[in-house]
Amino acid sequence: MVRTLQMAWRNLWRNGRRSVVTIAAMAFALWVMLLYSGMIRGMLRQMESSVLDMEVGSIQVTVQGYQDDPSLYQLIDDPQAIVDQVQQLGGTAAARLLGGGLAGVGQSSAGVSIVGIDVARDGRVVQVSQQIEQGAWLDPTDPKGAVIGRKLARTLGAKVGDELLLLSQAADGSVANDLYTIKGVLGTVSDPVDRTTVFLTQGAFRDLMVVPTGAQLITVRMPPSADLDATAAALTQAHAGLDVKTWRQIVPIVATMMASTKSIIGLVSFLLYFAVAILVLNGMLMVVFERIREFGVMKAIGYGPGTVFRLICVEAGLQALLATTTALLLALPAMVYMQTVGINVGALSGMSVMGMTLTQNWRGLYTPDQAVTPIISLWVMIGLAALWPAVKAARIRPLDAMRYL
Repeated sequence: MVRTLQMAWRNLWRNGRRSVVTIAAMAFALWVMLLYSGMIRGMLRQMESSVLDMEVGSIQVTVQGYQDDPSLYQLIDDPQAIVDQVQQLGGTAAARLLGGGLAGVGQSSAGVSIVGIDVARDGRVVQVSQQIEQGAWLDPTDPKGAVIGRKLARTLGAKVGDELLLLSQAADGSVANDLYTIKGVLGTVSDPVDRTTVFLTQGAFRDLMVVPTGAQLITVRMPPSADLDATAAALTQAHAGLDVKTWRQIVPIVATMMASTKSIIGLVSFLLYFAVAILVLNGMLMVVFERIREFGVMKAIGYGPGTVFRLICVEAGLQALLATTTALLLALPAMVYMQTVGINVGALSGMSVMGMTLTQNWRGLYTPDQAVTPIISLWVMIGLAALWPAVKAARIRPLDAMRYL
């Protein structure tokens, strides 16, 4: 085997220019796939984070029909029982109170969604509180504090410290109106939150909308390894009359797009590696045709077909090894940069795509296992491309080689 490696290495550089071009093409293809797959994974992770971390959670629980026709009167009577069960299943949950109304600052007004939250518990389920751009998040000891979305603040011309008037109809039919102080303005969360949402403490919402008990929505967050369908089934069985949906059911278009994007990665990888495989096939065939007489002599002095076959395969393997090493050395600093700094999308920041808002920095997501699939795919394609030339070389007969011009 050592002798075969020595011969293959020597033969590799007999036409150095062709070998360098082939190796460079392989390395470039692998470098592109390593960076591309990581950037797409990062985009998918940011999309999933936008859905799960910022607003939807893993599972949402409402009364039947609420998702189709939201109403202040459609309440879950005992939200604490569901929260306790979710904790037993290994997750966390928080109840939310939801309503609508009119918000005004100075001479400006806009229709808003009013959300009342349990500040301490809600922060363990979603991460809206970590997206504060100006000011501070809600304080449970300050019932007159409010936090609003960034686009809503722009619409109202509002800033931290301004008085916010909320006007609506309470659950008892009375007019709900009160003044609040804007304590914070959110950064990018999602389009509905950015444009229309006002966050209050749960106590402030109950006082404003006269909802002493119950909740319209319970947001559940489960660990990544949890079976969401099984958890949803368990909650549905234990609480008849409630509508339990996973995030994939709530935003199916996002789930479908994420699955489709993963398929696109595979397709792009195949097309890119297929082009490289054609280049390798062409190069190895040229090697075989140029060395037909040499292979004939090898056969004549006692080298078997298996030895010739292995020699061609080892030459292709050495090219793949050099290409893989080169691609990894070049990709590593680029991957570190993309994961830590990312690409500043500039004007695209804040743009809404299917209800999700693009963040300012598009970062990649790179892990050691992520590099395995592109590398294995490259080696498989190169191996398949080298197979035909290797078989052709192994089947050369000494007499035919001597007659070859």
